[in-house]
Amino acid sequence: MSVELAERQEGLVTVVTLKGRLALGEGSNALNERLQSLIANGQVKLLLECSQVSVLDSQGISALVRGIVSAGKRGGKLKLLNMSPRVRQVLEVTRLLTLIESFDDEAKALASF
Repeated sequence: MSVELAERQEGLVTVVTLKGRLALGEGSNALNERLQSLIANGQVKLLLECSQVSVLDSQGISALVRGIVSAGKRGGKLKLLNMSPRVRQVLEVTRLLTLIESFDDEAKALASF
């Protein structure tokens, strides 16, 4: 299974719900393309809901980092919400959690923008 992406607006924040694998191939490519499209269209406040992400590899991390950098260049932010245990583990091992804001409560995440 690849990744499924669903979006909704909460004020100025675009919440993207991810389900599936953020791994080499379709999953990471789909996420990267969608994030870059949103950012190009001016949606630079992004909250990724990650509770249903089953796999995160280096390609998935790369898509996240590209999203963070691209949003930042346009004055925005990309943050993570409800990370699955697998996502949290990978981001802790790679020490990326020190660079990426993450939340377990959607209201607090939205208020942080």
